[in-house]
Amino acid sequence: MAKYNITELKEKKAAYRSLVNPKLMDELKEKILDIILIQKKYKDKDYSAKRLAEDLGTNTRYISAVVNVRFHMNYTSFVNKYRIDEAMTLLVDKRYRDLNMEDISDMVGFANRQSFYASFFKITGITPREYKLRHYQQHPEDMKQPQKRGRKSKKK
Repeated sequence: MAKYNITELKEKKAAYRSLVNPKLMDELKEKILDIILIQKKYKDKDYSAKRLAEDLGTNTRYISAVVNVRFHMNYTSFVNKYRIDEAMTLLVDKRYRDLNMEDISDMVGFANRQSFYASFFKITGITPREYKLRHYQQHPEDMKQPQKRGRKSKKK
């Protein structure tokens, strides 16, 4: 007799996904993109699928169905994708060079550094630090400190 009762995980087709009218799904998709991406709600660590559903006058099952069917991921992965995209931009932006990873994590909407690192690695395959170091290795000119304006160098 087997020590563990391991059964193969079968992917269940959630019935509610097929019950959502395709036209309604398209409308919700556009509204979700507007709120999450255009209004940048992905930066709000407290903006949940429940709050999104409330803002759209629908329920979380519809939100889940739309995100799953139209974006091929769950709500958390969907939001984290935009957070990581933003983080990748900030990590190589000269203006934010002196910020630590916790600051970047907070700016893009993660509740803590650990979830930021886990999501970043899951999406990119490398850590945020590695990403930043690779950028500066490929673009060493970005490492130079910007020169202060208004000061003239003294000639000897």
